[in-house]
Amino acid sequence: MSLIRALSKELQARSDDSLRALFSARPDLISPGVPDFAALAARASGRVSVQRALERLNRPEMQVLETLHLCTNTDTGHSASAPMLKKLINGATLSSLEKMLHSLQELALVHRAEPPHGTTPAAGTKLRYYLPVGSLKDVIGIYPAGLGRSYTELVRLQPPFAQRVVQLVAELHRSGAAISPATTPMEAALSLQHWTATPESLRQILAAAPDRTAALLARFGNWAMGAVPQAQRRASVLHEAADVGPVDWLLARGLLVPLDAAHVELPHSVGVSLRGGFVIEKFALTPPVPRMGSTSAALRRNAALGAIAETLRLVGELLYAVREQPLVTLRSGGVGVRELKRLADCLRLELHDAGVLAEFCALSGLIRLDVDSSAWVQTEQLEWLTLPRQEQWLWLVNAWLASERAPSLVGQPVNGQAAVPALHRGAAGNTVNALSAEAQRPDAPVVRKRILEILAELTGEAAAADGQAPVLDAAAVLERADWTQPRMARRFSSLIRGVLAEAEMLGLIGSGALSQIGAAIAAEQPDEAMGILGEHLPAALNHVLLQADLTAVAPGYLAPELTEKLLAMADAEGQGPATIYRFSVASVRRALDAGQDAQAMLDFLGVHSATAIPQPLKYLIEDTAARHARLRVGSAASFIQSDDETALLELLNMPGASGLRLVRIAATVLISHAAPRETAQILRNLGLSPAVEESEAGGVRLRRNTAVSGGARPVYSAPRTAPPEADVDAQLAVLRSERPAAGSPGGHPAVIPGSEEATQLGLETLQKAIRLKQRVVINVVDSMGNAVRETVVPVAVNGGRVRVFDPDKETERVLSIHRIIDVEAAEELLQ
Repeated sequence: MSLIRALSKELQARSDDSLRALFSARPDLISPGVPDFAALAARASGRVSVQRALERLNRPEMQVLETLHLCTNTDTGHSASAPMLKKLINGATLSSLEKMLHSLQELALVHRAEPPHGTTPAAGTKLRYYLPVGSLKDVIGIYPAGLGRSYTELVRLQPPFAQRVVQLVAELHRSGAAISPATTPMEAALSLQHWTATPESLRQILAAAPDRTAALLARFGNWAMGAVPQAQRRASVLHEAADVGPVDWLLARGLLVPLDAAHVELPHSVGVSLRGGFVIEKFALTPPVPRMGSTSAALRRNAALGAIAETLRLVGELLYAVREQPLVTLRSGGVGVRELKRLADCLRLELHDAGVLAEFCALSGLIRLDVDSSAWVQTEQLEWLTLPRQEQWLWLVNAWLASERAPSLVGQPVNGQAAVPALHRGAAGNTVNALSAEAQRPDAPVVRKRILEILAELTGEAAAADGQAPVLDAAAVLERADWTQPRMARRFSSLIRGVLAEAEMLGLIGSGALSQIGAAIAAEQPDEAMGILGEHLPAALNHVLLQADLTAVAPGYLAPELTEKLLAMADAEGQGPATIYRFSVASVRRALDAGQDAQAMLDFLGVHSATAIPQPLKYLIEDTAARHARLRVGSAASFIQSDDETALLELLNMPGASGLRLVRIAATVLISHAAPRETAQILRNLGLSPAVEESEAGGVRLRRNTAVSGGARPVYSAPRTAPPEADVDAQLAVLRSERPAAGSPGGHPAVIPGSEEATQLGLETLQKAIRLKQRVVINVVDSMGNAVRETVVPVAVNGGRVRVFDPDKETERVLSIHRIIDVEAAEELLQ
């Protein structure tokens, strides 16, 4: 029976509670909904769905599944039971294996099967036999459990080895090795397999090995392939030197098989024998406990609160800097090094830190890309600026958790290239530019959520009664992640350090330990986190200390409005809460250019200073203002002139003309920031009849409203792990209403051509025929749109195409899978 149909039959026999648990663990199975159990089984057997399911399995579950895959054959129906797996997994018990096999069955990754042919269960026993889903082989890859392929498979797939293996076995036989001679490559492969089949025989073979051979073989403990220079070099046991190296010694005996000029593979039987005859040598049901330091709860809290306050201060300064001078982007995308260095100088930060902060502001919607100017500007009407500090923090945290960008990738090599000096970064695309597409990582939200969960797990396990908090580094988190989700270990390793650094910026981690607010966010309790933060985070200060040396000292973290106004009239120096703001002629002139006057500045400083205004500062402001604006320079794109002063005054106050940003510079003249023709069009829409006085209309450009709604507060929703209850109820209703079609073969519902079920059944039949080298009958649509039935031998399936051999015409050709209506095994039709 087809594996998909067997799984469909099993799913149909399940209870509603069992199906609900399946949909909760694998929500993609009903997104979108399926019409029947056959389609559900087809989707559950699909490669993408199985890949997602494997990413949620922990290490022992993966080890059991990989071992089941190695000792079963889905083509012949050879199944396996828990006692069979126990012989191959060191340290496993029957109860634990039965429990895990049942769990994998509940996930629809394995299904019940008949015992292998010739197997007679003992009387009174109720052994359960299982087969994995058909696509598991493709998802796991060619090295399940880190073991290599068998000698027979290597002979079949590696022609150079097949040409050499008969001579290799003959040389071993002549040298006195206890190996059977062979005349064909397949016989030679079986001889090598039998020669290395047990740990005892391999131990005898390695007894005469040169030094360092054991150390070399130990490197293949977790993976079957390794890199070796000149791997295809000639090696013979009959012409070995006394000082032969371990690689040549192993190659000469076929214990390593060359794959190409630079790589070798450790065959399956050799790998199993090195593990003492087990597929899994180390099996544990509990995760390893990493080594962790400790820090005091007070130090953790203070570090987290300080990081939050500093991040909020820097974000406020960045928004002011971007508002004063937007960040211009490169043609290739992202912000270049020179522009980023300008921002870093404004914020008194390192280049990388400035890039990360810019990423935070962008992913939070605080700055946006203006498509007209190709520059990053502050978002209009930004609500963030008016929120309390704890709500500002939660805004940033929610956006970070949900964002598919990885800020800490800024400055890192692109695609694993070697790092280049900082002065050349971004010049040739060698590193990731800030706010560029290279920092996009679709899996970032899932990785962040899982890292926070692991931090919470490890913190809870190591909780001490003496008030100490465990310090968790990247190695500790990676060790736990590698146990809980080994299929995602590579994703974790590429993002872990950056995620921890970003979490520390947001105060989720303090002094290397998960903070209280970090634990609340990990538990998806943002209100509790805000409550803790509101209780412990000091209120923003609203005053400074003015000094006689023309400086203002901030005695703590200032309110964003106060910081913004101080930056407009003074230059910031230093970092941290005690920032110094230095007044100078240039800084005061900058404030005057922005529209302030001397009295307004003095009034502002008088209100927000804890001390009296020093005489030198008062003199500096008044003297600079007295010499300011004797000449005035402005900009205008067009002017409006009329002898009717009353009409101009009415136009100036019309709401419909506000987009022109009109300014009256004389009784009969207004200036506009819009181009002449745009200004004229708006005036015509207001019922006026202007005349355009310009010689060339080609310079007119209509402005587009490109504002991004980034002012809306981001709300974090955790990556969904279960579908809505209503969707599950609707899907169950559809499945339970299914009725088999009348007259369908084998009692199965009729397969609809082109459906998801038909596609998966066809692929399953093709892949099985490829492995067994069997003929199939395909119903394919030709170039004229006619359906034609042909008997062919499929050779390979890849990229939406299948390569087939036509035995009647003795030719090979390639067919598109979407043109195939259905596929049936020729042998089944003959039966």
